[in-house]
Amino acid sequence: MSLLCETPHPSRRAMLMTGGALFAWAYLPRFARAADNRDPRLIVIVLRGALDGLSAVGPVGDPDYAGLHGDIALSLTGPHAALPLDGFFAVNPAMPVFARLFKKKQAAVVHAAATGYRERSHFDGQDVLESGFAGPGHVATGWLNRALENLPAGDRVATLGGLAVGPSTPLVIRGAAPVLGWAPQSLPAPAGDLATRVLDLYQHRDPVLAVALRKGLDADKMAFDDQMGSKPMKPKGGLDSAAGMRQAAQGAARLIAADDGPRVAALAFDGWDTHVNEGGATGRLATLLGGLDGAFEEFEKGLGERWKDTAIVTITEFGRTAQVNGTVGTDHGTGTVVLLAGGAIKGGRVIADWPGLKPAQLYEQRDLAPTSDVRAVLKGLLADQFGLSAAVLGDKVFPESAAVTPMRGLIV
Repeated sequence: MSLLCETPHPSRRAMLMTGGALFAWAYLPRFARAADNRDPRLIVIVLRGALDGLSAVGPVGDPDYAGLHGDIALSLTGPHAALPLDGFFAVNPAMPVFARLFKKKQAAVVHAAATGYRERSHFDGQDVLESGFAGPGHVATGWLNRALENLPAGDRVATLGGLAVGPSTPLVIRGAAPVLGWAPQSLPAPAGDLATRVLDLYQHRDPVLAVALRKGLDADKMAFDDQMGSKPMKPKGGLDSAAGMRQAAQGAARLIAADDGPRVAALAFDGWDTHVNEGGATGRLATLLGGLDGAFEEFEKGLGERWKDTAIVTITEFGRTAQVNGTVGTDHGTGTVVLLAGGAIKGGRVIADWPGLKPAQLYEQRDLAPTSDVRAVLKGLLADQFGLSAAVLGDKVFPESAAVTPMRGLIV
């Protein structure tokens, strides 16, 4: 269930929900690894609802932080102490895996970041974040799919396509490039040979649909095939719960780790809108952050040797207000965090041109002022992982963004 505080326009909801969870994938041969022994992967996690970056990674060294963020401000002392990253920033104690990866230099933070969008509508903000366009109203394709589409003809990453995790395809990976859709099952597995009989029927009546069904069955088997042959049910609370985030990452990791599996993936989790009883080091937000931390752990374990070539980027449509509201929550804001993890990340850093939290330093006297562009981070990852040029990124992948320079040096 979505906890967003807006009701989308019916036509927009129809567009956002288009696209089934299963797409036909033509037979793909196994590829030899690249000559430099790199086999890069990029995983995009979208947190819908606007993540409070000040409670995810707190600027505990800023003298104005505790007063503004009140009871949900992180602290380095007390029974639920935040985990220090450097001498100024600390991560929420619900994220010990991220803290460990940070110390191993396999995780980083870009703080005080935002897209070019400056209003506070969830749906317009998500549109801009996932479409990659400068403004809302573009819901046909996403920047990650266009990145695949603009790789050179025959490129292995483009040929293998992308992976969309969830009951519907996130906008960020929707487009012309091939995409496999997968989600943990919500119903028990069919008894006996039902799947085989249905597949046989389609092969005689609808060969195209038969190919799609076969690919879906193969993907599901790969995602959840353990030694016992069992398939876990969809967790209580859905994919947006802490357990659901872990399970989604676990299955996705198995698909992405395969030699002939997709090299890019998109996951989207709802429920990050925290107007009421947000909590800081404990409470609702901490539970969600714990689920995200669990997803990082499942990717690290599940990708195995592929982890060293993997970059994970976690993004959200905008941040939340610096000051706590009357219901111990935070309202729609601007600046927030981008979280990076993976063996390919040049980590151990909080990248921030810190704007400060004094009233005159806040955006519109209420929000963390953005000093980094989320598109710069994404462009840098696409450039360093897959070799896309600044020209292609500024014109094709993120249209009308030539002035936004890729943030280089994020990849080892």
